[in-house]
Amino acid sequence: MELEQLRCFIAVAEELHFGRAAQRIGLLPASLGRHVRLLEESVGSQLLYRTTRSVSLTEDGVALLEEVRPLLARLNELEQRFRANQRQRSHVLRIGAIDSAAAGLLPTLIQDFRAIAPNVKTQLTEDKSIRLVPKLLAGGLDLAFIRPRSGMSQNLAVEDLFSETAVVAVPSAHVLADNNSISLPDLASEPLIVPDRRSRPHSYDLTLNMFAAAGLHPYIAQVADEKQTIVSMVAAGLGLAIVPRWTSSLASAGVRFLPLDDGTGQPTQTLPLAAAWMKAVRDPQRDALLDLLRQNLARYSAQA
Repeated sequence: MELEQLRCFIAVAEELHFGRAAQRIGLLPASLGRHVRLLEESVGSQLLYRTTRSVSLTEDGVALLEEVRPLLARLNELEQRFRANQRQRSHVLRIGAIDSAAAGLLPTLIQDFRAIAPNVKTQLTEDKSIRLVPKLLAGGLDLAFIRPRSGMSQNLAVEDLFSETAVVAVPSAHVLADNNSISLPDLASEPLIVPDRRSRPHSYDLTLNMFAAAGLHPYIAQVADEKQTIVSMVAAGLGLAIVPRWTSSLASAGVRFLPLDDGTGQPTQTLPLAAAWMKAVRDPQRDALLDLLRQNLARYSAQA
């Protein structure tokens, strides 16, 4: 029996779903399934009943789960403790962040943190939430700023911070570019550029859900992944895009960023940002940063 095989088995046994288990530990379902099959071959017994509709534990599967879960939990605790001790000795705080947090929140937050902890270095990794969470669970990050979602690992502490403001990126030559704001009915017949749902599910669903709530259907003309690419496509006249307000800081000639009017006269804040970290890991540097963040949250969120 190998440790990775046991980790995969426990994830499937707790989720009773290969897809959710794979997402939880950051593996492809096929790779996770292979690890479980190798474990079954190693112990010489079937551990899971599998059908196209369900997954359940066999009697041997239940017995193995009861034996190895506390052992693996203890090993994970020791691993995290050693990593935390090493980080304290090296004074490096590893932070992961989605692009909007990396561009909007983190510069000010890290600058404020250096004023109270000048000896602590910070290492920033910018990526999408679906990639940051597995890195956090694997011990590669101490803290991550992500889009929260339901069904996240119970090993994570997740603290909602604030919602970022959504704006509309419009080509400067577009007929709507001189407006003070843009409403969803204004966008109903316009070609839209949206992010790929596989890599940015929240941002993609944001656009569709807002239109659905208004009884409208968006015209999706183009899918792109990175914010800079989306803004460049808007500048080229390929469509309009609903993006976080921080995107307006991207230097791109030929694009205007206008408030999205939801009918209330207030900014449309529908892009939630959360901080996430491992519950079992004690890290004074991380906790000091979180305390600073909470104390100044109103100031930071005013710019979101």
